[in-house]
Amino acid sequence: MPTTEKIESVERLKETISESRSIVLADFSGIDVAAVTELRNKLREASVTYEVVKNRLAKRAIEDAGIDGLSDYLTGPTAMAVAVEDPLAPAQVLQKFIDDGGKIAIKSGLLDGEVMTPDQVKALALLPSREELLATTVGTIQGPLAGLVRVLNGLLSNMVGVVAAIEEKARTEGGE
Repeated sequence: MPTTEKIESVERLKETISESRSIVLADFSGIDVAAVTELRNKLREASVTYEVVKNRLAKRAIEDAGIDGLSDYLTGPTAMAVAVEDPLAPAQVLQKFIDDGGKIAIKSGLLDGEVMTPDQVKALALLPSREELLATTVGTIQGPLAGLVRVLNGLLSNMVGVVAAIEEKARTEGGE
């Protein structure tokens, strides 16, 4: 028989899952307390919540949220990294932690209601952030515009030079 605490936990998880932009499930076995603390701090800085979940309760919450396919990955020790703001943040922070030697394994992910494999989560982590994409776009647009400004400025400088030469010639020929 479910206890009030478990019902509240499932309801809270369901709400978290429903409000999330992305979720990454990870196996945290073999990780020590210091590494978990470091990981939690990095995730917190990226506005990502990290929580160890009970598989049975998480399965119920995922089912109640109407998500299919993610429950299959809820076996063994499971931690859930959830992002409400930047959907790339959980994958990027966890992958960087793994690349730096962290002992955590990505099980699966969820992005816009689509279940992802560990390889897809890794590919997602390699994407540039929104700010990097915007900076690249602005740079791509700014380059040709700056070139156009230089060409127009050169044309105006040449035109001023021509007008000055014509004026100088008219002065010397006209005596004024």
